[in-house]
Amino acid sequence: MRVLIAEDETIIRLDLRGLLEKHGMTVCGEARDGAEAVELARELEPDVCVLDLRMPVLDGIEAARRIRAERPTPIVMLTAHSDRGVVERAIAAGVFAYLVKPFRETDVVPAIRAAVARHEELLRARRALGARPPKPVELELPSTSGHVWAVRLRRDEDGSLQVEASDA
Repeated sequence: MRVLIAEDETIIRLDLRGLLEKHGMTVCGEARDGAEAVELARELEPDVCVLDLRMPVLDGIEAARRIRAERPTPIVMLTAHSDRGVVERAIAAGVFAYLVKPFRETDVVPAIRAAVARHEELLRARRALGARPPKPVELELPSTSGHVWAVRLRRDEDGSLQVEASDA
């Protein structure tokens, strides 16, 4: 498994590297700030990213958003901040796991493996949904005058949406 680490504190970054390599993972890149993490993720295409929340230039949440926007990648957030608002922002940005510092070796590797597994499940589910032929949606919409309109929505193969309305 190829891992990108983004952590502005050198000692923590080196500890993470050693821990991950000890467990058979390859650290393909190390970033000191969020912007560098985004660039390295684009260039190196890691299997998973471990991002610190508080980093210079771009914080981990914005870096996660940008990385996932360019290429779906599992993200593990590593931070000293565990307040609910921050956790919710991280989840909204697409983070798959959230670890609070100080971390233990027994927490980091399972969190990374779980994030990668959940990400793979999500991709499989999306592929399965995309492989199904789209079903039309049919509705009956009453007007204020009491008339009922039959409405049919259908997505064409090119992605366009077709809307048909008629008397019910």
